Amino acid sequence: MPIHVITADITRLRIDAIVNAANPSLLGGGGVDGAIHRAAGPRLLAACRALPEQAPGVRCPTGEARITPGFDLPADHVIHTVGPVWHGGGHGEPTLLANCYRQALRLLRRNRLRTIAFPAISCGVYGYPAEAAARIAVASVRAELADDPAIKVQLCAFSETMGAILRHALSED
Repeated sequence: MPIHVITADITRLRIDAIVNAANPSLLGGGGVDGAIHRAAGPRLLAACRALPEQAPGVRCPTGEARITPGFDLPADHVIHTVGPVWHGGGHGEPTLLANCYRQALRLLRRNRLRTIAFPAISCGVYGYPAEAAARIAVASVRAELADDPAIKVQLCAFSETMGAILRHALSED
């Protein structure tokens, strides 16, 4: 299972699936979420609205994932996951963040897809410390795909700074 770090706009990747660092409503927001919704067009919002609510206003609880088509994106699918808001690390944040990566990869395999790109989940407005999040991302992907070398994973940074953090986490063993 090759893992690569790239610095790019995730909305421009021609790949089986990109991961959206979404909010629980799945109805768009800021950062990566807003960029993906804008690039995918209005059909993505309609597809997200069609997903059943698990609780009022919650289509995807924290640590879970949902899949939709990519619509106007070059990516065939969008896997939406909701990362944890950072509250100091003592509220289950590491487990919830790891679950985001695991659940997205499980959806990828369940849909017989082979290539995926992840943004730095929870590292924007959700405030997760980037270095800790990068270590969790790499460890979670490696653990989930240890028996599946055919899946190709890109950890997609929007900035050179985040790219360097992800590359450092990838080089650690």
